[in-house]
Amino acid sequence: MKIMAMVCGVLIFSTSFADELNAGRAKAESACALCHGFSGIATMPGAPNLAGQQPVYLAEQLSHYRSGKRQHDIMGVIAKILTDLEISQLAAWYSGIKVTVEMPGTQ
Repeated sequence: MKIMAMVCGVLIFSTSFADELNAGRAKAESACALCHGFSGIATMPGAPNLAGQQPVYLAEQLSHYRSGKRQHDIMGVIAKILTDLEISQLAAWYSGIKVTVEMPGTQ
């Protein structure tokens, strides 16, 4: 609940949603793109795609990495320095990327 309130509160009360996205985009370029791709489609084997994920889920997972509740050698180090605002901005950026789904055999 705290994570959902944090994400919703930042998105609703920020100066603008565009500012949230721009800040999230900048952070994604500098901290996330190497593994998760700038577009949110992973570029490293074993790294998950982040594009189109729900913002609450993304924020919650980053918070778990930051606190140590969720363990990963690289993500633990990266998330440890993120603020609540930066987590919300990253969640806004990656959740804002639209993903298209194509069912097998429908081509």
